[in-house]
Amino acid sequence: MKTLILADDDVKKLLSMEEVMEAVELAFAEKGMNRTQMPLRAQIFYQKYNGNMRAMPSYLEGLDISAVEILNIHENNRSKFKLPTAVATVTMIEPKNGSPIAIIGGTCIVDMRTGAVGGVAAKHLARKDSKIVGLIGAGAQAKTQLMALLSLYGNLEEVRVWSRSKHTREEFLEHSKKKHGKQIGRLIPAEGAEDAVRGADIIATTTPSKAPILLDDWIKPGMHINCIGADAPGKQELDPAILKRAKTVVDDWEQASQSGELSLPLSQGLLKHEDVWAELGQIVSGLKQGRTSNEEITVFVSTGLAIQAAVTANIAYKKAMAHGLGQMITLV
Repeated sequence: MKTLILADDDVKKLLSMEEVMEAVELAFAEKGMNRTQMPLRAQIFYQKYNGNMRAMPSYLEGLDISAVEILNIHENNRSKFKLPTAVATVTMIEPKNGSPIAIIGGTCIVDMRTGAVGGVAAKHLARKDSKIVGLIGAGAQAKTQLMALLSLYGNLEEVRVWSRSKHTREEFLEHSKKKHGKQIGRLIPAEGAEDAVRGADIIATTTPSKAPILLDDWIKPGMHINCIGADAPGKQELDPAILKRAKTVVDDWEQASQSGELSLPLSQGLLKHEDVWAELGQIVSGLKQGRTSNEEITVFVSTGLAIQAAVTANIAYKKAMAHGLGQMITLV
């Protein structure tokens, strides 16, 4: 059996945010109905290189899609090696016989599936009339979070962005004006995190912070927050008081409680299991309600799930095979 080798540059040509959001939403529905297998991810830490590797297998039984995502997060990659912070590969497995049907460069897949889950979360948790977005962080994840929100809402009245790096912020603004200028009324570089947050309808945090950068008194009724950056032990972006006030939804309880935004507040006794309303899959599949009023504060905590990468890689695989992209080799 042949194995497709597909480079990340080819993946970029094949994926659209609309189809990735649709696939990711379906994956969460499958998870909500207990039709997925997804063991807790294994992690190793390269402490002397300020990095870690996560191995994330999954099987969506109803869709018959199986894959293993290998995701490396190295915070110094851009400055030292001119590589993305997130470096990934996805190996797709044929469930019938266990053979590898594709090995795919996964960096674009990670960016797109993470943006897509932010869009799916906003669909179910943010107000339908949301018009002002505040972005904390201005890297690759901020770009796909914005892409997903524009896919969901069509147009936005105002987008504010803040990051610690002025260069990154300016690059984000230039990119967004070029790619999305017709869909955004005002693109604003914020002087500080508070300026990006106050008065916004949706906030997306995409930083590697290890201390809260969103404070409770900045958060007004009706806001929705996509907490994307705190996806490993020790990371934290939100004041725990926000999580106590909000309807908090996670992608996966076990993973979020051990290596996400919730892990520190839980270990410190500032948060309890009952303070978390639901997993996103329970809401998508109709088992629990999402937003129920315009006054609710909602928070989605993302740690990144293997099923998201599996369904996104499956789109790239099928389209690559249809268009003759990539290289076929005999691997096993």
